Amino acid sequence: MDRSIRRPGGVARRWGGLRVLALLAGAGLGLLAPGAGDAEAQTRQRSRLVEATIGDLQAALQAGRTSSKAVVQGYLDRIAAYDRRGPRLGSFLAVNPQALALAHIRDLERASGLAHGPLFGLPVLLKDNIDTVDLPTTAGSLALRVSVPPDDAFLVTKLRNAGAIVLGKASLTEFANALSNNMPAGYSSLGGFGFNPYDPRPNPAGDGRPVLTPGGSSSGSGIAVAASLVTVAVGTETSGSILSPGHQNGVVGIKPTVGLVSRDGVIPITADMDTPGPLARTVTDAAILLGVLAGHDPADPATAACLVPGNCHDDYTVFLDRQALVGARIGVPQNPYWFFGNLSSAERDLLLAAIDVLRAEGAVVLLPYEIPNQAALTDRRICDSYPPAAGCSTVMLYGFRRDLDAYLAGLGPFAPIQSMADVIAFNEAHPLEALRYGQGFLRAAGQMDLAPSSADTARYVADRALDVALFRGALGQAYAGPDTVPGTDDDLDALLFPSFVGSYAPAVAGYPSLVVPIGFRPPSGNVVNPRPVGMAFSGPAFSEPRLIALAYAYEQATRHRRPPQSTPELLAR
Repeated sequence: MDRSIRRPGGVARRWGGLRVLALLAGAGLGLLAPGAGDAEAQTRQRSRLVEATIGDLQAALQAGRTSSKAVVQGYLDRIAAYDRRGPRLGSFLAVNPQALALAHIRDLERASGLAHGPLFGLPVLLKDNIDTVDLPTTAGSLALRVSVPPDDAFLVTKLRNAGAIVLGKASLTEFANALSNNMPAGYSSLGGFGFNPYDPRPNPAGDGRPVLTPGGSSSGSGIAVAASLVTVAVGTETSGSILSPGHQNGVVGIKPTVGLVSRDGVIPITADMDTPGPLARTVTDAAILLGVLAGHDPADPATAACLVPGNCHDDYTVFLDRQALVGARIGVPQNPYWFFGNLSSAERDLLLAAIDVLRAEGAVVLLPYEIPNQAALTDRRICDSYPPAAGCSTVMLYGFRRDLDAYLAGLGPFAPIQSMADVIAFNEAHPLEALRYGQGFLRAAGQMDLAPSSADTARYVADRALDVALFRGALGQAYAGPDTVPGTDDDLDALLFPSFVGSYAPAVAGYPSLVVPIGFRPPSGNVVNPRPVGMAFSGPAFSEPRLIALAYAYEQATRHRRPPQSTPELLAR
């Protein structure tokens, strides 16, 4: 997470793709100007992009029915029609101006037999807290609106090496929802509100926020995937920030084990819990993207776990198993706060119907299934003020100050913002634009004393040790089954919870979760359309293969995913 650690030759390597682009343009290939190739593309039937999977698009590319340039152009047309106009979804903070030119390079490479891997020539959207050397990385903050990092995040390098095209940067809840507890999901001072495509209207009686939340903090990633504005997207999660937009937008989201995917070059909340992960319309596409993202990065010590055989994989599609639910053991806790708390009767009915499907597909579902020491886990909350109250955990406050300062310092001496204190000062100097919902959490984090001998450091060390012991201990016993003895016949494959309400426990433990659609609840209140609902499987560290298998089997048995009516297929030109 420490951005002061640089990989040797990093900047030169990251600029390589743009240098190739410049050389090709200089060679007279006309990448940025109309030519014969463009005329030919205009006579070609536009590729269908609504709900198009990675497999669909790769089959069309390999058969010559389309090109990467045509696919990118199709997405750009949809962004112009639906993100910038039409319902104005607000899922993109920035579109990559080089996307078409990079797509043309991929087409030339494909024609030369150089295509490789499932993401080759396909667009990917990045949450705008992930560094790209060719676009600003802002976290949705006005303070960082011109902050261009010196190199790509490690995961972006992996995507580019796999031939993927960065289509743009996604909107998000500002600073991944670590600015203020009053911040609406999907809002940032730089981008304003993002809107859920299943009912993309502002609340007529409110402050402009959506009538149907898009979830957060990876809101733009979820919106864009749901509306088929991109093939797949990368979000980040500390607690709930991938699972929430997955649930709210009816898409698949994987929050990986901490250490499966590098955080180098990602604007942090805390290295103790942060992780990037995929958002996609199908479990298969999410598994493909996860395989590209996963792996060891020397700049992120947590990924040393990927050096252990069996922990990390470069192809998660081998775990897709239509029969995975046969004999699977799944526990469904009913803790009022985590799992069944705040559920509407419609959401409860959908979850119970999903459990019926799991059982019909051969799973053993334990309902209710209580997690050992569950009450203590429920009572363990996040400190959000300074000085921190007794009994809460300071891990996020302390980690945010420590890791954001390290990230900003790594941007170099000429960066406009170089510390958390600089962000706070900028916001206070621009209160009308930057502090619509305050910055209470940021200010509290900014007061944490990072000195090794400070009381705050001692409190953080104790809180982190307690969190790990409490949450990993309880979840470990839960996964060990009713006898709480691991390695016996009653062990669980996963815990199951509705939407994202149980995300905090596995997030603190650093364990993976996967959200998958389970249907739509009827319109209610100000929401006039059916709204998506999801459920999440969670398992022990590095159990992504099993979670993917279970979610895939459920997805194939139900096929609940359907596109929003607000963003239909565009007519062919």
